[in-house]
Amino acid sequence: MSEAVIEIEGLRKTFGNHAALDGLGLRVPAGSVFGFLGRNGAGKTTTIKHLLGLIKADGGSARIFGQAVGADRAADVGIRRRIGCVTEEKGLYPYMTVEGIIRFTRPFFPGWRRDLERRYLDLFDLPRTRPIAQLSKGMRAKLMLLLAVSHGAELLILDEPMEGLDPVVVEQLLRELVAIAAEHGTTIFFSSHQLPDVEQIADHVAIIDSGRTLVCGQLDDLKAHYQRLSVVCSAEPPGDIGRLDGVESVRRKGRMLSILVSRNAEEIAARVRQWPGTVVERFPVTLKELFLEHVGDNRCSG
Repeated sequence: MSEAVIEIEGLRKTFGNHAALDGLGLRVPAGSVFGFLGRNGAGKTTTIKHLLGLIKADGGSARIFGQAVGADRAADVGIRRRIGCVTEEKGLYPYMTVEGIIRFTRPFFPGWRRDLERRYLDLFDLPRTRPIAQLSKGMRAKLMLLLAVSHGAELLILDEPMEGLDPVVVEQLLRELVAIAAEHGTTIFFSSHQLPDVEQIADHVAIIDSGRTLVCGQLDDLKAHYQRLSVVCSAEPPGDIGRLDGVESVRRKGRMLSILVSRNAEEIAARVRQWPGTVVERFPVTLKELFLEHVGDNRCSG
């Protein structure tokens, strides 16, 4: 098993009467591109703010690079030096120019990479003398990524980095995130509502809801274990199919059934084929299907 860069166990955080985090747990392997998924209000941003030391959890634990978050001020500073962050707000000083904020940021990081700075200035075609206030949303996202990567971050934490960007910019940023992980071994932990983007680049995912982890693991493994069985029955199907081990949900339309299974697909399909006059087909599932099954309005009860 790969070494974990982020380990979260039983994390809890309450705001008033609202439990933003309710025993959240997950593990982010070193070098992975990890998609952190959930609906609005699921607890993603609260989790990220705790990891960055912006808020303190009420219970549970979080470790980054093996060190407890929030336990020691000096350790937290050391952790933050190894992390790059890109948020939806694109928190930059608007009165500075592109060149100015790079010069301002550089001294805080002894391991600053001038070669990466130059590469991304050219690759992203960032206008060096233009004030940040005059940059487009896409340009600000690119600038934040340049600042995060150039200081030699071992972990990138990205909170909705593609929100509101045009498809060309999104595709360019996705390619660069994959390249950063592949070339530098950087671990990338990013939240997003754009499931096709996540499926395109992530090798691990977690799906959370109401501050709890519902699914967490390697994306290929999850997609291999989960399957969709499409069933056409010539007679009334039995009513106990939903109780079989591995059945997550059953949706029925007349004599047609759509069965989502998370394990034992072969055994369940064989059981269903025993029904007289039944036709069964098996299909892989997409990340979108997994997400909707677990956090949609018609979530599975299995």
